[in-house]
Amino acid sequence: MMKARLNPISFDALKPMLVMSEGVEGNGLEKSLQELVKLRASQINGCAYCLDMHSKDARKHGETEQRIYLLNGWRESPLYSDRERAALAWTEALTLVSQTYAPDSDYEALKLHFTDEEIVKLTMLIVTINGWNRIAIGFRSIHPVAKSSVAA
Repeated sequence: MMKARLNPISFDALKPMLVMSEGVEGNGLEKSLQELVKLRASQINGCAYCLDMHSKDARKHGETEQRIYLLNGWRESPLYSDRERAALAWTEALTLVSQTYAPDSDYEALKLHFTDEEIVKLTMLIVTINGWNRIAIGFRSIHPVAKSSVAA
């Protein structure tokens, strides 16, 4: 059974991250797009805590179950817009930056669907969720679990 290491939320050292998150949340990008980006980065990073949180948030913002379930296969599904595809490719490129080196092709695709300011906003969103993933995974944050769902 996984055990949480500590809850970092009450430490002053986390305050800058909270401020950054608040700024990113209100950056003007569509909430549905923000949640897809958070979910995709969290899938790549394997952050169960963030996957739980952002799948719930996505549903609150009107996301469908099918698009949430198929997100890992977004390249093979017609359910995502060209704007979303460009954002998801950039999310993958930056989340896996040590492997991808943020290819020019992904950046050029962004420029077709996002203004320069939106590209910076999207990039900050990706930076922020990757930071939260590392915090949650590093401290073994445990998502809420219904008693009936706990594995034996």
